[in-house]
Amino acid sequence: MGRPIFVGKHQRNLDSKNRLTIPSKWRFDGDTEDVYLAFPDPGTGSIHVLPPSRVEKLMELIESQSLSDEEMATLQDKLFSQAHSFGCDKQGRVNLTEDLLEHAGITKEAMVVGRLTDFRIWSPERWQSVDPKANNDDMGKIMKLAGI
Repeated sequence: MGRPIFVGKHQRNLDSKNRLTIPSKWRFDGDTEDVYLAFPDPGTGSIHVLPPSRVEKLMELIESQSLSDEEMATLQDKLFSQAHSFGCDKQGRVNLTEDLLEHAGITKEAMVVGRLTDFRIWSPERWQSVDPKANNDDMGKIMKLAGI
């Protein structure tokens, strides 16, 4: 099983069951049995999605925490009560909850934007405030800031 690289941006329409299709380049054999994890991102108003490989790492981190660490337990309660887990169907569609869609301001269309190791789902309107093309951002400066 290969590890996908999440790059690019893709405009998608939600179907009547609030499903959207993950780009085919981002899927791999066997991912219909794997779990993705989505969180509302309060800083951006988007949906942050961790793919199965990142979910595994997160599970290992959580499992390594002490059960008696009350601060960590409270953090987990808060974080994971807002999360949604899902898998891809055979057509590469994922189902998003009403809460997540409402948080992100998504009604009919969504922008799925890669972040190399994970991705975010934006409303097209909110994505415009970040889109480097729409904002005439200097990609050289962005690459320098990223250490590339």
